[in-house]
Amino acid sequence: MSEPIRDELHVQHRTAILVSVPDSSRNPGKEKALDELKGLVKTAGVKVVGELVQMRGRPHPGTCLGKGKIEELKDLVDATGAELIIFDNNLSPSQGRHLEQETQRIIVDRSELILDIFATHARTAESRLQVELAQLQYTRTRLKRMWTHLERIDGGIGASRGPGEKQIETDRRIIDHRISELKDRLEEVEIRRERMVRQRDAHALVSLVGYTNAGKSTLMNALTGADVYVADQLFATLDTRTRKWAIPSWGDLLLSDTVGFVRDLPHALIASFKSTLEEARQADLLLHVVDVSNPEAEQQAETVEQVLNEIGVEGRRFILVLNKIDAARDRGTVDVLRAKYAHSVTVSAVTGEGLDKLGSLVGELLGEGYVQAEIVTSAGNGKLFAFLAEHAEVIGTEYVDSTATLRCRIARNILWRINGEGTTVRLIEPSP
Repeated sequence: MSEPIRDELHVQHRTAILVSVPDSSRNPGKEKALDELKGLVKTAGVKVVGELVQMRGRPHPGTCLGKGKIEELKDLVDATGAELIIFDNNLSPSQGRHLEQETQRIIVDRSELILDIFATHARTAESRLQVELAQLQYTRTRLKRMWTHLERIDGGIGASRGPGEKQIETDRRIIDHRISELKDRLEEVEIRRERMVRQRDAHALVSLVGYTNAGKSTLMNALTGADVYVADQLFATLDTRTRKWAIPSWGDLLLSDTVGFVRDLPHALIASFKSTLEEARQADLLLHVVDVSNPEAEQQAETVEQVLNEIGVEGRRFILVLNKIDAARDRGTVDVLRAKYAHSVTVSAVTGEGLDKLGSLVGELLGEGYVQAEIVTSAGNGKLFAFLAEHAEVIGTEYVDSTATLRCRIARNILWRINGEGTTVRLIEPSP
């Protein structure tokens, strides 16, 4: 039996059957097993013409689905004429190959779908580089699957390998070269971004993180008065946006919005977006935004924590922001999450409920361990000026002749690094 010829995949405007073999540990229930996948394919512009779910202990090692379900899937393909079969599972190359042989349709797994969405939504040069790197790393292990239709062509007398296999080797060399090139370019981007983030230390940095479509962009607009793009779709934006946020209990700080996370986000994608997530790694405080109107809010919060650990943000202080409280149907979920996390606040980015309380809590947590100090030094003490720009929030500077007086907010545990000849430090007691 021949296999479908697989051209460059763009799922947009295609018809598809959705398939899932749910992870038993997640246990979403058969009726909800495809909910998130439906959101992904909607974002990708796919028309759904059929659905199939198999509840079993673990996916079949060779085909993901059992034999009976494969026959059911083939009947559904014949009945609907679907062009694609999209799995909510991440498939091994051999599973994908066997499924394409059985169904005569192009098989798309969860990672491939997410990568296609990211490719469609990439707008900046940096995000395009990141997506291309992730796509190439994903594709490299699946070249055989994409070239098997050529292996059936006679390679000629004495040929030990068909042209498909030879082409695979050529493609791998080309891909490896391009991967190396992209990694070098993204490493340069990462260095620049790290430098840029460090230079912002005159203000505290707070970063929004959360599951995709949790309402981070809407919350940023509500808190800062910004006009960042908002859409009711997954991964609406891929690039970090930073805006100034003024809160009464602290003053001005920087608020950044990062790319949303999702369950089973491809590891290659997480790695390639490391520079974009630099804001979260450098932040003084994280706001973990959770959509409490979603029945899987608790599982989504756990997924975000796992991804944060993977990019090296574990142990960072954060506030759990329970968003969309106006739309929450199950207050039990809210109670469970509030009991589980030390710092949490319920808000609605749409109605404004709880935003003042969120600002107060942010100021309170940022202030822990910080003191206000007045530092008097020589106006030519460039080394100290640079140190304070990196490690403190400079509130104001006054110059009298050759003397500079700086008023700043700084961590108490690094004050000892400031005292030196010609420099005096005086702590300023807060107003009663």
